[in-house]
Amino acid sequence: MFRGKNYKESAKLVDRTVQYDPREAFDLLTKTAKAKFDETVELHVKLGVDSRHADQQVRGAIVLPHGTGKTRKVLVFCKEERIQECLNAGADYAGGQELAQKIQTENWFDFDVAIASPDMMSVVGRLGRVLGPKGLMPTPKAGTVTPNLAQAIAEVKAGKIEYRLDKTNIIHCPIGRVSFGADKLMENYTALITAIIRAKPSAAKGQYIRSCVTASTMGPGIKINAQKQL
Repeated sequence: MFRGKNYKESAKLVDRTVQYDPREAFDLLTKTAKAKFDETVELHVKLGVDSRHADQQVRGAIVLPHGTGKTRKVLVFCKEERIQECLNAGADYAGGQELAQKIQTENWFDFDVAIASPDMMSVVGRLGRVLGPKGLMPTPKAGTVTPNLAQAIAEVKAGKIEYRLDKTNIIHCPIGRVSFGADKLMENYTALITAIIRAKPSAAKGQYIRSCVTASTMGPGIKINAQKQL
């Protein structure tokens, strides 16, 4: 794989055989991010569970202390009488059947998060096949199916993220931008890793966190010793 000059220079600063203490890892990450734009910082956590089993799913949502650094577009499925309430709360789009039809007929996905009131799930449920694969399907577990729409919108705008296992038993989540600096990245990391640990399924056996890696958009991966997360 071709690697640019900046990546190669940054990679020299990282010892791939070492699991860094979290604080040391984020100090290092801010030094290895050399792109001309404000890179996103991601966390990748491999868990010792099997996502094929329902009793070993790990999924939830958390509001990061400092947000993600990205403004997220919010769509809300609600009854007509609540549309203005949602728009006033900061939703980018709000509506019912007309939005569902737009998604189905126009393949329209100009939003990052979908929220729904419980009384709209008969409409939203029919979109499962198109929203599900994109990770956009509202769910009670993620707090995106709720009667308290204004609060849900505010949380997303404040930096609420959803974490969930992929098919390879890895959780991938953004935890901020390089410009946040090591302190804020550390606080966001701590909030997320703590939530993942608390979500450990009772059916999980053996070592729960198998590996934990952070990286900026264009930078090298840095291994974190997640046992020292707090």
